[in-house]
Amino acid sequence: MSLENESSSNSTVTKPNRKLSCATCFDAMWFCYSPVHQMQQYYRLGVLDNCSDKWRAMVDCLMLKTKPNSQVQEVLETREKSKSHIWTFRTPEEASYKWKELYGHLDEPEW
Repeated sequence: MSLENESSSNSTVTKPNRKLSCATCFDAMWFCYSPVHQMQQYYRLGVLDNCSDKWRAMVDCLMLKTKPNSQVQEVLETREKSKSHIWTFRTPEEASYKWKELYGHLDEPEW
């Protein structure tokens, strides 16, 4: 069997399992209590961050670690699908209209 045939037969395999690591949650929580983060929050918002969202993420991650792998994969896939995309997709006609609406004034001569 050639290398090309092997790679094409392996492409039909199910998605690889997502790894669940609580290290990123722990790092975010640790950074939340740092003077740098707290001073940024105080400067930007006028209040210190209580880091409750970081704690929530850490506890959620640790709770997922206690579940069976199949259930963890299902939860991670559901979360990934529910995330909204940061871009707005448009047809070429919609994009052209929006571009002219926002930047059409730049095409007009200034004189």
